[in-house]
This record gives sequence, C-alpha cells and structure tokens, in this order.
Amino acid sequence: MAPEPRYELVRPDLLRLLMERTWTGADVSGRELAAAIGVPRATVNALLTGTTRSAPETVARAICREIGIELLCLWAPKSRTIRTPEPAPQQLAVA
Repeated sequence: MAPEPRYELVRPDLLRLLMERTWTGADVSGRELAAAIGVPRATVNALLTGTTRSAPETVARAICREIGIELLCLWAPKSRTIRTPEPAPQQLAVA
C-alpha cells in the first residue's frame, strides 16, 4: 500500500489569518480546529508555528474544509522527483 501523499503548508501566517474569519464568518482557534478535524492540538500548533511544514493529505483537506478554502490556496503537493535515466543513443546503422 502506497503512503498517503503529503502537502506542504505554503504560509503558516496565512493559515493563522484565515482562521480569524472562516467561511461562516466566525473565527476558529487552534484548539477548535484540531477538535473539528480530529487531530491532536499539537499538530495544528506545530503547523501554525512552522515547526511542522507538511501534513498528510487527509489533514490538509480537513483543515481547508473547516476554514472554507480550496486545498491549493494554502497547501502545495510535496512529492519526490524520480529521475529516470535516458537511454543511451544508439548507433545508426549505415546501409
């Protein structure tokens, strides 16, 4: 089974700003956000302080759902780039 994709928080300060006025017009604290999405309070705190820069996709999506924004407004996909070696050029046969 492949590991869950991770997303990098682009700007922790933007997350904090967006928490001040969610899609409902109300604010949400870190504690309330953590409870709403079902993660430890320390997880949200680490994201807000920049201690943790990434989160699993389910957490990133849940945060966005709670504050009412699209995923890519706040998060960037984090993936490894895999370089595939290019095949060596073949000699052309002269007829």
